[in-house]
Amino acid sequence: MAVPQLSQARAEEWLSDKKLRTARLASGLVLMAFVTMHLLNHALLLVSIPAAEAVRPWFLLIWRNPLGSVVLYGAVVVHLLLVLLALYRRRSLVMPAREALQVFFGLAIPLLLAEHVIGTRVMHTLTGVEDDYKYVLRALWIDNPVVGFWQAVAVVVVWGHGCLGLYFWLRYRPWYPRAAPWLLVAAVLVPVLALLGFADGGRAVAETDYVASAVDPAIIEQGVRVKGWLLPAVRGSFAAMLAAVFALRALRMRRERRNLVEIRYSDGHVVRVAKGHSVLEASRMGGIPHYAVCGGKGRCSTCRIKISEGLDDMPPAGPIERATLARIGADPDVRLACQLHPTSDLSVTPLLIPDRRRALTLATQPATPGREREIAILFCDIRSFTELSDHRLPFDIVFLLNRYFAMVGKAVEQAGGRMDKFIGDGAMALFGVDTTNVEACRQALVAAAVILDDLQRLNDELAGEINAPLRVAIGIHAGPAIVGAMGYREVMHVTAIGDTVNVASRLELVAKELDASVVVSEQAVRLSGLDLSAFDIREVDIRGRAQPLQVRVVPQGSTIAIAGQSQLVSAA
Repeated sequence: MAVPQLSQARAEEWLSDKKLRTARLASGLVLMAFVTMHLLNHALLLVSIPAAEAVRPWFLLIWRNPLGSVVLYGAVVVHLLLVLLALYRRRSLVMPAREALQVFFGLAIPLLLAEHVIGTRVMHTLTGVEDDYKYVLRALWIDNPVVGFWQAVAVVVVWGHGCLGLYFWLRYRPWYPRAAPWLLVAAVLVPVLALLGFADGGRAVAETDYVASAVDPAIIEQGVRVKGWLLPAVRGSFAAMLAAVFALRALRMRRERRNLVEIRYSDGHVVRVAKGHSVLEASRMGGIPHYAVCGGKGRCSTCRIKISEGLDDMPPAGPIERATLARIGADPDVRLACQLHPTSDLSVTPLLIPDRRRALTLATQPATPGREREIAILFCDIRSFTELSDHRLPFDIVFLLNRYFAMVGKAVEQAGGRMDKFIGDGAMALFGVDTTNVEACRQALVAAAVILDDLQRLNDELAGEINAPLRVAIGIHAGPAIVGAMGYREVMHVTAIGDTVNVASRLELVAKELDASVVVSEQAVRLSGLDLSAFDIREVDIRGRAQPLQVRVVPQGSTIAIAGQSQLVSAA
């Protein structure tokens, strides 16, 4: 009995969601590499047919050899079978529009490409006709332009399917926002250039008297006959496989309807679904708003729910769900709706939409899911601003604040950070959203130095306008924080929350209490690699922290020298 159990465990391991997703991703990347190289070769037709033919042998060297063929066709088979398996295992066909478009494109690809593959590789194998560009262009542009049109459609469909797959895979990578514009340019240019090359090459062939290499007409006729029955057979087989998947889905649903589970929502809605459906799928089937930023793959916690009844009867969380819940420190009664497949009745509350009638409307732009990042935070505030603004006209106060905000914003941006928000006479800036924490800490200290330097010049400029020079208190701290797009409608921007933000804000208050220009945590100083040993190191108590925090204090009138920075900054 041990051997079957071992085999079953191994089979379950290899058929786990993680393994299947990895195999689907790997096979998809192989196919995307093939398609990209193929279309770039087509784009060279804009130069000339000989130019495209000169590069084509290198393309064939990679893909038209025993190893390359096994890798390519193996990827085709694996990807196709895993798509069909995913379609069968999916409990609900209700999905976001982009995901539905990717599935539709994927199912259309075999039907669109079957004739092209048979007409090139199969015919080449059977007849020996060289399927070079002149041969293919004449066949698609002159002899049968209708087929050529559908192959052009196939280019758009295949490329769109691949690009959507890459987007779903890469969209939450930290570097993706910076790379997105360039990836979009490539995503548009590659198919456009390939199709323009096809059209230009087709016109060039039409203007010449191209004759295919001499091959026995009997062999050609045999190849045509094989293609005549092979093409319908391939399309029919795929259609039969697809029909079988939907038939099996129907049989499963019919069987499962005899054993339904009831999911009761806190707003009074009740959805009955067959066992095996996830709570997220039940919400979609019931038309209940339910966030799932990652698309229901367990990579975020936006779909999390609180289970008020039935928790003890639920199946345990899997590895993906456990990791996500542990990362956010979730309570024992909190589960991910996309990963929980209830086996009995339960009552739930979607934590991010507590009431259907008060469901939040997200901004029209795609939301950036929160990610934990190591960043540096800078808080800057004007000292004694209330006294400074007394007996001054409102317009004068606004003018003064705008000058101050412009000075701070410019210093932060020049140092490589980004302004987060202005609150009253204070400002908050983030460093490290798009870089390392080491660079972030250095940028934050450079920004603080520039602020102090510019403040001195601003005081000189306003000497006759204000009774006393402006002074600021700056607090800097580094550590992990949740960074993401937060807000409502148009008032939505990338910001940070967490203990690191609270500590940085507290250090700005400490700077006021100590009558200092800058108070920076020793942790941020060490990460920056800058030498601030000339300044006192102290321990300060931070509310909510059990241990005091070591900080460096830059007093009034001191100078900070930053290596690599041309300016020597005098504290205001």
